[in-house]
Amino acid sequence: QNISKHHASGDVAPRNHGRKPNSDDSKRQLRRKPSCVENFSSVDRIRKHATRHLGFSTLSLAMRGLEETPDELWELQELQKLNLSSNALSALPSGLGSLENLVILNLWGNELLSLPPEIGRLGKLRVLFAHRNRLSDVPEELGLCANLEVLSLANNQISALPNSLSELRKLTKLNLSHNRIQHVPACVYSMRSLGFLHLANNRLENLADKIQELVNLKILILEQNSLHALPRTLCCLTGLELLNVDFNELQSVPEEIYKLRRLEKLACHPLDKGLHIVHNPLVKPIKE
Repeated sequence: QNISKHHASGDVAPRNHGRKPNSDDSKRQLRRKPSCVENFSSVDRIRKHATRHLGFSTLSLAMRGLEETPDELWELQELQKLNLSSNALSALPSGLGSLENLVILNLWGNELLSLPPEIGRLGKLRVLFAHRNRLSDVPEELGLCANLEVLSLANNQISALPNSLSELRKLTKLNLSHNRIQHVPACVYSMRSLGFLHLANNRLENLADKIQELVNLKILILEQNSLHALPRTLCCLTGLELLNVDFNELQSVPEEIYKLRRLEKLACHPLDKGLHIVHNPLVKPIKE
């Protein structure tokens, strides 16, 4: 009972009341010494959560309820993969630019209103997930990430992209679905390596003839827009394997669509390759 009282009052161990210390007392004193972990700097406490995964230095702080990032995070310059997804972040500090070895940055599922211009310092970045945020624009400096291969900006409030993104020559996958885009940003037509372009659930009314410049395109998703027509130049993209124009305002398709031989069939299932063209006011049915 006395021991319990002492613990309740904040004492770690009971007093000796004049007794000579014995071996038990010595053990208690050892237990009272702070552990090595307590002597670590906060940087080291974060670093100990980093792992090696597939040869990359990886840190996941996903689903931690973070409203802001710890300052010490930006000192871990060895990081190559950083996962900050599913938190409550509304902003990222300029310190992000110090992580110059980042290859993959995962920011999806936050409350981000913008990305810091210092993101342009991430010259090794290959994958950026920033979908499901509250972004209304993208910094011009993102165009400096010349090694970017995958970019997801879906489920935001974006209506345009800066022309500087035309420098993303290595980009192969771009997801701009569920935004407020009325015209395909001009920079997109310069991304000649694109094989996957997702523009569903926007406010598109037309495609520019320059779509023919995306010569490596294999998957083009345009469903749930307000397209009234498809340009004939689209039929120059002979590598297309999936074209989804479901839920638009199309009354016809270009006569040259037969050139898109890899579409092969009219598709129904969302994952099927082919031409998806249901829920359009077509004047004439499409022949296989």
